[in-house]
Amino acid sequence: MAQFGWAYVNCSSSSGGSAVGPTGSVQFLTGAGNTSGSANFMWFTASDAPYVANTLLVKGTLHVSGAITASHYHIENVTQIDVSGSTFMGNTNDDRHVRTGSLEVVQADGTPLLHVTNSNGMVNVRGFAGRYTIVSSATATASIPSYIVGVRHTSNVEILIPSASTYGSGAILVVKDEVSDRGGTNIRLTASVGYLIDNTVEYILTGSMPAISLYSNGANWFVF
Repeated sequence: MAQFGWAYVNCSSSSGGSAVGPTGSVQFLTGAGNTSGSANFMWFTASDAPYVANTLLVKGTLHVSGAITASHYHIENVTQIDVSGSTFMGNTNDDRHVRTGSLEVVQADGTPLLHVTNSNGMVNVRGFAGRYTIVSSATATASIPSYIVGVRHTSNVEILIPSASTYGSGAILVVKDEVSDRGGTNIRLTASVGYLIDNTVEYILTGSMPAISLYSNGANWFVF
């Protein structure tokens, strides 16, 4: 039995019938050796507004059991994307994904987890957990994207605070002493060269289990 893939059909041949359907319609077998075409399945070899040349038009529902690969993927009027499993976007760190409008993330039962309102720029979250970093040695450097730094080393500790410009304007960094009895030792926060913490190059935490909250304005760090 012969098997066929795509084929060119010369519909003007005297040995066969003629094509049926509008100009540009893709022909398909309708039974009994006959072919036909439809305005719902068209191939535009030349520009025909609003379609550009070399455009395949499918009107109706398209079911694909395999994969679709495209250099440019444009979707209009999407009301729902329903899929089981995980969905991934992007494959490199410099990828940028932009959306316009509000954004809402919910659980399967509809419980809201995240809501970003386009009209006022507000972000509402059900809960928040910043990145937690442990300091268990005498020296350490807070690194992006550290948000909470818990100090467990029981002797003197020096923590280098990266440049405010590296963290960026609006960044927050929290340092907390988790040792109940430090025995007279302290935690020293040192600003990177050329930067300050509340107008000083270092900040020392003393007392019983102290903590400090810092924010960056992009140029320096400040205590709040």
